[in-house]
Amino acid sequence: MLFDERPKSRRADLYDRERELNDLLRGIGRPLVLLLGIRRIGKTSVLRVALSEADVPGIIIDARSLRENYGRRDLYRVFARALSSRLDALMDVLKAVRGVKILGGEVELSWRGRDYLSLADLFDHLNRRRLVIAIDEAQRLRGPMSGEILRALAHAYDYCDNLTFILTGSEVGLLLDFLGLEDPSSPMYGRYAHRIVLERFTREQSLEFLELGFRELGVKPPDLERVVDLLDGIPGWLTFYGNRYARGQGDLEEILEMAVQMALQELRGVVRTKRYALVLKALASGKKGWSQLQRYLEEKEGHTISKSRLSNILRNLRAMSLIENYRFLDPVYRMAALRL
Repeated sequence: MLFDERPKSRRADLYDRERELNDLLRGIGRPLVLLLGIRRIGKTSVLRVALSEADVPGIIIDARSLRENYGRRDLYRVFARALSSRLDALMDVLKAVRGVKILGGEVELSWRGRDYLSLADLFDHLNRRRLVIAIDEAQRLRGPMSGEILRALAHAYDYCDNLTFILTGSEVGLLLDFLGLEDPSSPMYGRYAHRIVLERFTREQSLEFLELGFRELGVKPPDLERVVDLLDGIPGWLTFYGNRYARGQGDLEEILEMAVQMALQELRGVVRTKRYALVLKALASGKKGWSQLQRYLEEKEGHTISKSRLSNILRNLRAMSLIENYRFLDPVYRMAALRL
């Protein structure tokens, strides 16, 4: 169903992503593929559909569950959970690996002690089978273990010919900074990554998506022009609206308010300081260009703001895929930023 808010797993339920999906399937066999796009653009759905159709098994590591300063135990737990989901295909490989325990259908990875298993060693063992290792929201791997993870990825890139890594990222700049493909100090420097970028729907696609979704549910659609004007072709928000309207959970204004509240909670989770909130609020209120932003901040804070500090904030907001060219990439986040 098009308006099912859960990530899709069948091609029939995925609207108008044929090119990206086929590109991702062709990429299986490459060492590294990046699936990029802003939040709620449909990356997880495209990934899940591709893995369901691929002729090799795949696992999905959900990096979203990692806290900001995660440790080795946290990391190994999410890897173990992913491996447990495909024991049917990996049992014969995993059961012979020192540092891997299989208890009641669940995998445990030894993260310390005599049986400690490094990520590079784990990848070497998994290389006995053709396998896709997908890491959803891989920029969340940034942190204390970044170096170890990158060295393991570089090792697998060079020596594990049967493994394909697919990394998704909604904070594109942070993901690219983490990988350091163009950074001589990074273990991944110089490696090639095949990139697939998911774009928002066009206006025509957005209207068709909503019309098809309402038709599936046997619901007469309202006037959809304003819906598309407000939600700007972002599949997740279009789905959120269609799902709730079709079930009688509110009109456009009420549903939009629910979406804004969701976005506001997410923004509060990533805004680092009051100054970040002020910059976002300034951009949301229409401030454009360096001088307007600087003047706004200085009026609010009552003192001079250095060029380097403002540059750093804007660079980080771009890296998080929140803004580009002083504009929000997601209109719902712009409305939410006004309430910070």
